[in-house]
Amino acid sequence: MAEKLIDRNESSVDREIVFTRVFDAPRRMVWEAWTDPKQLVLWWGPKGFTTTIGEMDVRAGGVWKLVMHGPDGTDYPNKSVFTEVLPYERLRYKLSGGKRGGPAAQFEMTATFEDDGEKTRITMRMVFASAEARDENVRVYGSIEGGKQTLERLAEHLSARFSAKTNGGMR
Repeated sequence: MAEKLIDRNESSVDREIVFTRVFDAPRRMVWEAWTDPKQLVLWWGPKGFTTTIGEMDVRAGGVWKLVMHGPDGTDYPNKSVFTEVLPYERLRYKLSGGKRGGPAAQFEMTATFEDDGEKTRITMRMVFASAEARDENVRVYGSIEGGKQTLERLAEHLSARFSAKTNGGMR
């Protein structure tokens, strides 16, 4: 399960954060973990965080409202609007949020889901309005480490679900 920050030679390279990770689970299962609110709350966010979903309408134009609760009690409300939903292949949304009283976090996220043999490769690409906005997000919200931890939590969730499914029961 390799993860890496990808360097890209595009006009937005100085404004983006990109993660790629391969999960030991079929693409349908990974997609469902990402789009089913009952599963998403089990793994979304960095280690120690919990998530409450107020709304999650996974379709173009649909709204996704959530609050991430930090281990120190800080709340991070977020609102996203899906701009593209291509089932089992790609999610794109515009996010605005941040911590109460903190600077706004705004970016466009594209998550792609690809078969990698029997596994699934996810690429998450966050594009900010400017390099300064990206750098502030990294500094204030720890988005690089937080992204890595979130994907680690997804891997753990998928491992438990895949193991339960192949052993005859679902958790």
